[in-house]
Amino acid sequence: MKFESALLAALTLAAATSGAHAAPKWDARYYNPGKDPKAAEGDVILPMPCDGAMAFRKVVVPVGRPMDDYLVNVGEQSPEYPFVTQARQAYIAGSFTEPGKNPSSRYYLMAKYELSVLQYQSLQTLEGDPGKTCPTPEQIKLLPVTGISWFEAQNLANRYSVWLRTQQKNVLPKEDGISGFVRLPTEVEWEFAARGGMGVDSAARAEARYPMDGELRDYEWYGGPQSANGKAQLVGRLKPNPLGLYDMLGNVAEMTSDAFHLSKLDRPHGGTGAYVIRGGDFRSKEADLRSAARREGNYYDEDGDMKDKTVGVRWVVAAPELTSKGRTEQLEKGWAELGSGQVSADAANKGKSAVEELGDLAGKVEDGKLKEQLKDLEGKLRASNLAQEEARDQAIRASLNLGAFLCTKLRDDGRYVQFVQKTYSEVCAATPDAADCAQYKSNIEKRRYELGETTQYYASSLIDAATLYGRENIAKQVPVILKTLEQNEKLKGLMPYLSVYWGNQQAYLKTWKVDKDGWLAACVAAVKN
Repeated sequence: MKFESALLAALTLAAATSGAHAAPKWDARYYNPGKDPKAAEGDVILPMPCDGAMAFRKVVVPVGRPMDDYLVNVGEQSPEYPFVTQARQAYIAGSFTEPGKNPSSRYYLMAKYELSVLQYQSLQTLEGDPGKTCPTPEQIKLLPVTGISWFEAQNLANRYSVWLRTQQKNVLPKEDGISGFVRLPTEVEWEFAARGGMGVDSAARAEARYPMDGELRDYEWYGGPQSANGKAQLVGRLKPNPLGLYDMLGNVAEMTSDAFHLSKLDRPHGGTGAYVIRGGDFRSKEADLRSAARREGNYYDEDGDMKDKTVGVRWVVAAPELTSKGRTEQLEKGWAELGSGQVSADAANKGKSAVEELGDLAGKVEDGKLKEQLKDLEGKLRASNLAQEEARDQAIRASLNLGAFLCTKLRDDGRYVQFVQKTYSEVCAATPDAADCAQYKSNIEKRRYELGETTQYYASSLIDAATLYGRENIAKQVPVILKTLEQNEKLKGLMPYLSVYWGNQQAYLKTWKVDKDGWLAACVAAVKN
């Protein structure tokens, strides 16, 4: 109750400062029933009709500019039904810009829990039927709502978005001054969040399930007496995934906004079916609960709208892409820069890239067919350049990650050498020739040699990356990797060492002098315990 009181106080303060809405009258356990109070840090609480609320979590994507997006791996290569589930690469970008002078990330909001019966009933009062009154909050109404059609899920999201705009001004997050809206997630949005998003590293995101500290039954409901036992369970009763999202892989499956495609080896099949359902449910076998699990949901059965008792709803909050004339101009500028390539070394071209030169040439050609061929070639060159630039940026981020890790290694090894040297000086000052002291001295020399080797590797990595990529390219990726580390509790501790590594690299790029001793000292002094 202490946590719930604090949460209500925070919501009341937010309402008072924004003038947007009053705190929900539902007790927090009816809209935020998760058992771990720490997991509520960072929640975004949106009001609902009937004095209710819905909890959302930020799903951060570490790219900031309007045309930027982030490469992720989705799906899996499954020997069973390979035409349904396929490993592939996809791209994701959040709708909303993180606040800050130099934003390095964007985000979308995803509902923390599956839509509950209580929340569903509160939204039904928006239909204008006088017979539908506000529901009484009860624990049994925290079951996920099922048995509603895809169309009803979309219509509910629409009514909720309209209500938020008309009755709860300025509550929704805004992008470029335009309020967001509630909708079903895309497949990629759903899977990125289900895998743990930036709350885990890329290796963990590639696993069949997000990392779990314990058994699957501690986190997800699935079929069998050890878990759901054939029935849907109250939302939020188990542990959340690394993003603080509950019941992502089990309990009830979840609708998405995407049309269903089969998989055809390296691409989606050209046929388009109904819609995609993601995740498993309370009937699924334990082995079938995977981040990549997907199936087709039908819009209709032979009696009308299809309503599935195993499928529920989890919404996201997103924003339009073309929000204003200014944003459109930003997108136009960003698009023109995509794949523009390196500036020409030919002074006669006044610093133009090969793409720009080709565009200029196409503009001077009068033959229509040749002009079309040159423009097509320009597009292909830009696409090729863009692929190389994105591969380069990924390599830069990997080098920054390595540099930060090596800096921690230098810290540990350097401090150990300092400790051993200090101990030797204190113990062996009077008897340096004693057998124990001779062994101690040999150990110091060994540790110094190992520290020298690590320092040499650190310096070589720093210099190679600085020389290969240059300051401008590296500088663009530093905020991206910082945001990546910030979102991962296990990697957050690397942030100060990344800053030290980047500082050492900048010093080298400015002076072109190798300062191994100075770089070592900076890493050793980076964070004092």
